[in-house]
Amino acid sequence: MNSPTDSQPTDPEQPRLCSTMFHLAMGSSSDRSTTSNILLLTVLSFCLMALAPVPELLHVLGIVTSIDEKHIDVKTAKGQVVSVLLTKQVKYKNKNNPKSLDPPAVGDRVIIEASRDEKNKKVTATIVHYSPGNSPPSPR
Repeated sequence: MNSPTDSQPTDPEQPRLCSTMFHLAMGSSSDRSTTSNILLLTVLSFCLMALAPVPELLHVLGIVTSIDEKHIDVKTAKGQVVSVLLTKQVKYKNKNNPKSLDPPAVGDRVIIEASRDEKNKKVTATIVHYSPGNSPPSPR
């Protein structure tokens, strides 16, 4: 009577099955070369993604001089007026009313989180933080 604890295999095919499973687990030389090729392609794809142009992230701080549905103009502390594109994905965050989804108005102080696309050199807003009020900034 053979039991599972006996050292003798109960099935004459078991040695062949174990040998096959061992070769599958260890992999043949063609499996190793396929694995090496996949690893190489993965590393190359990460290198190519690193070389791809990435939008430059930036912040625009100042006072809103004009705004419409497609862009916002901001006068910075240095007196330069920066135009930033607005899309439907832009989030507006009012400091005095966090639940508000309304855009800022002319005269509001803003901090715009934006990205500059190197290909077309355009600055596009992602988040517009603002504080309502027409009070001028305090002198330094």
